Amino acid sequence: MSRPLGGAAAGVALVLLAVLAGTVAQRATDPPSTVAAADVAATGHTTTVAVTAKDMRYHPDTITVPPGDRLIIELTNGDERRHDLVLANGARTGTVERHATARLDAGVIGATVEGWCSLPAHRQAGMTLTIVTGTGTGTHMAAGEHGTEPARDATAPTTPAERVHRVDLHVKEVRVEVAPGVRQLVWTYGGTVPGPVLRGRVGDVFEVTLTNDGTMDHGVDFHAGALAPDQPMRPIDPGESLTYRFTATKAGIWMYHCSTMPMLHHIGNGMYGAVIIDPPDLAKVDHEYVLVQSELYAGPDGEVGDLAKMQAEQPDAVMFNGYPDRYAHRPLTATAGDRVRIWVLDAGPNRSSSFHVVGAQFDTVYLEGRRVLGPDDPGGAQVLQLGPASGGYVEAVLPEAGHYPFVSHAMVDAERGARGVIEVGPAS
Repeated sequence: MSRPLGGAAAGVALVLLAVLAGTVAQRATDPPSTVAAADVAATGHTTTVAVTAKDMRYHPDTITVPPGDRLIIELTNGDERRHDLVLANGARTGTVERHATARLDAGVIGATVEGWCSLPAHRQAGMTLTIVTGTGTGTHMAAGEHGTEPARDATAPTTPAERVHRVDLHVKEVRVEVAPGVRQLVWTYGGTVPGPVLRGRVGDVFEVTLTNDGTMDHGVDFHAGALAPDQPMRPIDPGESLTYRFTATKAGIWMYHCSTMPMLHHIGNGMYGAVIIDPPDLAKVDHEYVLVQSELYAGPDGEVGDLAKMQAEQPDAVMFNGYPDRYAHRPLTATAGDRVRIWVLDAGPNRSSSFHVVGAQFDTVYLEGRRVLGPDDPGGAQVLQLGPASGGYVEAVLPEAGHYPFVSHAMVDAERGARGVIEVGPAS
């Protein structure tokens, strides 16, 4: 995978890439009449496609043109910064100002043609476009907008009233979309990445029945429990089950993951989840969300993740709740003046997280079982800093309506997909 995966919300792009605005524009040149990469008979037909530059992406980012058609691209800049479009065949627009439109004659299309924005760092940030030959509607939806992205509600589960939690956890090996247009065979708990969020209180007992419905040995390690790993964490063969019983004696957000070696591969291929054990004095808030940060190491299409990439620490994407840019397109929601709590777990397996909400200041920070900042303290916090397998929560009151991007403030990981938006409506 050679380019960043997914799209970005406008607020994210404005904050992360504002430094790129105001750069020197490139001048337009006359486009060629044919594509030198292939000999093709001109059909005499012209295909015209409308493309919008928005949120540091082209929409659509793939255009399908019948072989031999001349392609005209009408580029509208919907961003708050200037853009252009340069094609590998030499065709290019001039600089397109904010909310302006330019017309690009791409010539007769006889082969795949790549395009990009030539302003400094825009191409590297993911502003690319591909023209391919074929039949069809003429365009594909841009990455992150095609509607196949699986839904994942980030709302935290409520704390059950019962004090003994009996959980059936099934290992499932499933092929799913893990990024726009990318399918992988992932190993999961319950068929989702991450697995289900469990919740309880200090003193609660968890009885987890793990059943291996997969094709290889798998196991589970619950960080929320403290007991010898020999039996409950042992790998079990396909078709087998075991019961893992533990008492939650400490509060926090705890990771669970596959205990089968190599654990790097099992975690990196989807076998992880979160257990929330409430602190005794946990107050009610208006909204409560759970975000699990992890990494994608894509293997061949439809196959398992690439262990060599995991060992080299070369992720293709970094994401919240199993899909890059998931909440850039399906924002979390709140109302102005609401208190929002966000639990964050860094499942890794390799990357740290520096969780930040743009436009907000945290007045409460809970890190690895300890409240380090409270609303009565004079100071505030800007990030929740987490290493792999650590977690906590932050709280903030979002003061006014608008869009509040959240990111891992390790900027390379935000650009890889560790980002989203909280959409805050006006107070009633």
